[in-house]
Amino acid sequence: MNGVDRIDGIGDNGRALGGFLRARRGRVAPEHVGLTGGRRRRVRGLRREELAQLAGISVDYYVRLEQGRATQPSPEVLDALATALGLDAAERGHLATLACAGRGPAPRARVSPLLQRLLDAMAHFPAFVTDHRLDVVAWNSLGDDLMGGLSDPARRDRNQARFLFLDPASRAVFPEWEDRAVEAVGQLRVAAGRYPDDAELSALITDLSARSDDFRRIWATGEVVMCAAGRKRVRHPTAGLLTLDYETLHVPAAPGETGLVVHVFSAERGSREAAALARSGREDQGVRGASP
Repeated sequence: MNGVDRIDGIGDNGRALGGFLRARRGRVAPEHVGLTGGRRRRVRGLRREELAQLAGISVDYYVRLEQGRATQPSPEVLDALATALGLDAAERGHLATLACAGRGPAPRARVSPLLQRLLDAMAHFPAFVTDHRLDVVAWNSLGDDLMGGLSDPARRDRNQARFLFLDPASRAVFPEWEDRAVEAVGQLRVAAGRYPDDAELSALITDLSARSDDFRRIWATGEVVMCAAGRKRVRHPTAGLLTLDYETLHVPAAPGETGLVVHVFSAERGSREAAALARSGREDQGVRGASP
């Protein structure tokens, strides 16, 4: 693990495309696509020739795709492969990104004053903002508390992936740790395909791969995740375990910048969680308003 190019072609989208196809090919049970599995199969999932046949392309061309020797496959080929592999919308988008991503400088993250004011105005909703590297670049007071102390860099790493995979405290903050870890890896994979020239992102992925068995295990699955909405359990430092709804809001990117993602948490009105958030908010306001 001493080189960026050892990790499914990070920094090289041709090799990244091949790694993604291999991982997804290994997940397709032959019987689910009308093939006989049998006991003598030496590979997990589909063989190369089986996937090529299902996609209607030559075995030689498919092999060159996996090896990173064929570049810029047509939209028709990508669609056929995605259909044969049963990819969902996020995975199809990632496949297309790997096939056609251009080269360019790594974007920078910028939090506008307006965005920070909006975060601060959401006094009853824990919220924080991440960039494509999963660096937490902004937050409000409730978000600071809920995510394990974002305002104190000595307390926790502000990169969500490093916090999850390198800090044991993350497993207390996130009881459903495996789900959160899969999300983080899937988001980093999407970012790596979109920004192949981002040296900081490549270094982050390489470092996590070298230091975390869990990261390597999840990365090898080819998981792709896009930020969405749902429900999560998070352990608050004073209120304990909370089950909260969450929504992700995407801030479009300006030229030369990366788009940001605003993560907002809330609780059902009248619930124990809503009361806990309201109480925490009042306590935070009291601390900020106290005389030094």
